[in-house]
Amino acid sequence: RETLAWRRLGDSGGLQVGQTVLAIGNPFGLDGTLTTGVVSSLGRSIRGENNQLLEGLVQTDAAINMGNSGGPLLDSAGDVIGINTAILGPNGGNIGIGFAMPINRAKLMLDDFQAGRKRPRLGVSVVPVAGDYADALNLPNQGGLLIQEVEAGSAAASAGLRAGKEEVLIGNAKLLV
Repeated sequence: RETLAWRRLGDSGGLQVGQTVLAIGNPFGLDGTLTTGVVSSLGRSIRGENNQLLEGLVQTDAAINMGNSGGPLLDSAGDVIGINTAILGPNGGNIGIGFAMPINRAKLMLDDFQAGRKRPRLGVSVVPVAGDYADALNLPNQGGLLIQEVEAGSAAASAGLRAGKEEVLIGNAKLLV
């Protein structure tokens, strides 16, 4: 009978860009593969396969491929600081851009699950608008949030919030106003 290995859950709150990380997974069915890299960025947001917004992710250049999702992202002490979640790459291949959910978020989700709580969701995606963007759209210069999408059936939809309908190009950014 095999014993399952376990690792201590670390603290993703103190992660720094440039910090060494290790990813463990089963890329392409190759069990227990270990790769190394660094934290490339913190707080990244990307669109997932089903167009869902994944926010606050840890970006790493550790080789993450198809089959790594759900595996741990470790710090140099071997503590779990993230859960490998997504990659940007053709056909699931590594191009040096992988993403992990910070372990502190996973801990909060686990606490909520164990307590029988559901996490509240507003159901919108927004773009911060201030300065030049605000000026170009004739909006208050001090800034705010411009609603881009409202999830059907969400609290935001029930409250009457609506996304923009007209696409506007400001520099390289496409915004709905």
